Amino acid sequence: MEIIRSRQNPLVRHLVKLAESRRDRQKSRQTLLVGTHLVEAAIAASWTLDRLLTCEGHDDHPDIRALISAAPCPVTRLSAELFREIEQAPSTTGLMALISLPAQPLPVKKGCCLLLEGIQDPGNVGSIFRTAVAAGVDQIWLTAGCADIWSPKVLRAGMGAHFLIPLIDRVTLTDVLPGFTGPIVVTTLDRAVSLYDTSLPADMVLAMGSEGQGVSEELLSLASQRIHIPMAGPVESLNVAAATAICLFERRRQELSSAGSHQKPRPPR
Repeated sequence: MEIIRSRQNPLVRHLVKLAESRRDRQKSRQTLLVGTHLVEAAIAASWTLDRLLTCEGHDDHPDIRALISAAPCPVTRLSAELFREIEQAPSTTGLMALISLPAQPLPVKKGCCLLLEGIQDPGNVGSIFRTAVAAGVDQIWLTAGCADIWSPKVLRAGMGAHFLIPLIDRVTLTDVLPGFTGPIVVTTLDRAVSLYDTSLPADMVLAMGSEGQGVSEELLSLASQRIHIPMAGPVESLNVAAATAICLFERRRQELSSAGSHQKPRPPR
């Protein structure tokens, strides 16, 4: 297989733009999956890959050969220098994939939804996606102030969660909240009750804001319930990914507890 070594190659120029620019990702409706784990997760979720990209010197790695066999798409080999420039990672696994972005789903009107407002750190956004999948969230909504959900950094932090949960990017509050059947639960310190004194039902929206600013006044005005996480130590705030996990798994705990209370007792042996 011929190795592409020129920075001026049209495909290479396109890949560099996808790695660096949200605008180009949205314009082309494509992005990059970096690493064997993400590629494997996409294949397992039956996503179509547009192209696989390998790094010279890694072609004979068993994991890469297996993924090439599992994905019926063109394969392009890049020089190590070009591959590293596009990959922008501290270490390489020697494999990337080019994929097309999915069409955004319609907002649901019931179920457990997570609304993220102004969360800009890619690592936090990706980590929250993973937590949401584990906690049984049905859909995630992100406002325009959040990190690009299809950036390679968010994808890397999500570790495959993107393929397992519906995501709606760049929403406005009027896009998603009117007509929702459950309460809008907002995390804030202003006139809030403890998370552990709050009933979190099956149908609800949990709204999380940025660590610095919190949720907006507009979102606060729409809240059905205001909650806070009671903390024992004198810390100013929790990382937003950690706070989201605490809230979602408290809801999950309540859900499991309720399900257990409605089960018939097992007969004695």
